Amino acid sequence: MILTLVAMLSMTTAFAEGETANSVNNVEAYELNVNMNKLSDALNLADDQKEAVADIHHTFASELKFAAQYSNNDRKVLLARAIDNDVKWMRYVLNEKQMRTYLMLLNTTLNNRGLNK
Repeated sequence: MILTLVAMLSMTTAFAEGETANSVNNVEAYELNVNMNKLSDALNLADDQKEAVADIHHTFASELKFAAQYSNNDRKVLLARAIDNDVKWMRYVLNEKQMRTYLMLLNTTLNNRGLNK
């Protein structure tokens, strides 16, 4: 009986440890650090576009960090709003070809981080 109790406590501890690790990984997924030089090269940005894209990305990254602090349902709403705002603002700055490339990169990044479910 004691062995059963010890086994159950061990399983509960291991389960709770996994939950904490998942929670940390989810919050870390919202940390969006982008090398702006590589993004600029990938999108073939003009000099005047670089600063605007950097500003938009900074705002997007801040909104993602903000969303990470909330519960699951609120987080989804805030994430969707942040993505919508980012895409809307990028459309003002990027041409059609750049926008297609940006959307491909954004979707890939969101999918790789598990944020696009």
